[in-house]
Amino acid sequence: MSINTIDNPVASTITLNRPIPGQGLTSDPDNPWPWEKPPEITNLEDGVQYVFGRLIEPEAYTSIMDVIDDGTPLMDVTQGILFKGFTEGKWNPDLMMLLAEPTAYMLMALAERADIDFKVYRGEEEDDDDDATLFNVGVNKEKVNQLKRFETSKDIPKGMIPQNIEQQIEELPTSGLLSKPEEEKPTDSLLGRT
Repeated sequence: MSINTIDNPVASTITLNRPIPGQGLTSDPDNPWPWEKPPEITNLEDGVQYVFGRLIEPEAYTSIMDVIDDGTPLMDVTQGILFKGFTEGKWNPDLMMLLAEPTAYMLMALAERADIDFKVYRGEEEDDDDDATLFNVGVNKEKVNQLKRFETSKDIPKGMIPQNIEQQIEELPTSGLLSKPEEEKPTDSLLGRT
């Protein structure tokens, strides 16, 4: 349903096909969405451990590194991972924001370990001071500058990633997870016999 354009020609683009105020209060309380329940993880350390555990699962690791290698900015990957956890009821929005920086650094360390060049955020080549871009990153300007310094120096600031996670990243194989398996050459082919 649209507002009558004869009375108000500017309002021709306004539509009323959206939830009415208070409609969210009418959902079934016996069957809430996962994000409407108390979160499973409420501690930052536990959240970082959970995210890292998910990042190094072989299937997830391979697909995430492929996405980063294809040029997807790290902050877009971080946002996707953390928002998925929120919709699954793993954490609340506050913890999700606190997890953004450690998750980005973990992704950077994993990408560096896999020898993948990466971008920190979308549009960083065009304008480093674009406020809209900084808002999309989800961290303040100083944090963005730290992320960009890591991109060039490859040194993770102390305390950004727990020590045990840094050790696990160092122990990961540099090849194997992203490399394609070598094809075995047939030793005795029926076509080769004549």
